[in-house]
Amino acid sequence: MNVFLAGIIQGSLSEATIHDQDWRTPIKRILDAHHPEADVYCHYSLHPNSITYDMPEIQATLADGFQRAADCDLLIAYVPSASMGTAIEIYEAARNNAIVLTISPMAPNWVLRVYSDRIFPDTQAFEQFIAAGGLTELIAQRK
Repeated sequence: MNVFLAGIIQGSLSEATIHDQDWRTPIKRILDAHHPEADVYCHYSLHPNSITYDMPEIQATLADGFQRAADCDLLIAYVPSASMGTAIEIYEAARNNAIVLTISPMAPNWVLRVYSDRIFPDTQAFEQFIAAGGLTELIAQRK
């Protein structure tokens, strides 16, 4: 199972800085505990200094991330507030029939509602779903 971690990096910040990325570790731990077969790709891990990139590298990094999202089997999105890049990644994954699991307090958001298979209010609810076999059931339904 090819998994893409999508989530807020710059969000709506108006300065050249990023949101904390500490959400990635718990999600990787949850997947490792319940789905060790998952091959988890984290775009941020390859580009931790992307905020300093020049335009050609920005364009290439975005294009690569969007393509990887389009090619995944499962996209897990962490969206505590609006994130344009994550919205595109969610869209690309969903239109290519990937399962999209979103962790966000913004459940009424149209993009999240339309393109997510499930929306969780927090990481704890996501973990409960995974531990209870919810992802396994979604995968079986898709086959």
